This record gives sequence, structure tokens and C-alpha cells, in this order.
Amino acid sequence: MKQLLRSRRDRVFAGVCGGIGEYFEIDSNLVRLVWILISLTGVVPGILLYLLAWVILPEDDNGEP
Repeated sequence: MKQLLRSRRDRVFAGVCGGIGEYFEIDSNLVRLVWILISLTGVVPGILLYLLAWVILPEDDNGEP
């Protein structure tokens, strides 16, 4: 069963976008770009959601550090 985890291999800050990209099998840079665009629009507090995901999502134990 597939599980949403923070990536240890594809990370810039905490691996949230890398983990989302791995889960949906899409490029993590696309996830980062969409996340930045959402954050800049002010519709959704993207930084707050990122921090919340950082705290909630477990880190991938099988990835390389």
C-alpha cells in the first residue's frame, strides 16, 4: 500500500514537495512551482500548510539521507 511520506532523497527544505511528487508519481519541481504559486496568491496560506505538512507527515525511512 502506498503511503504519503516526506522524501529523504528529493528535498529542498523538509521533503514535503518531494514526498508529494513521489506519491502522485509527478515531478517534484512541478509540485514546488504549484505550491509557490498558491502561496503567492494569498488564497491559501501556503507556508502555514507546508509547516503543518512538515509536522504531520512522517519521514521516509527507506530513502537515502
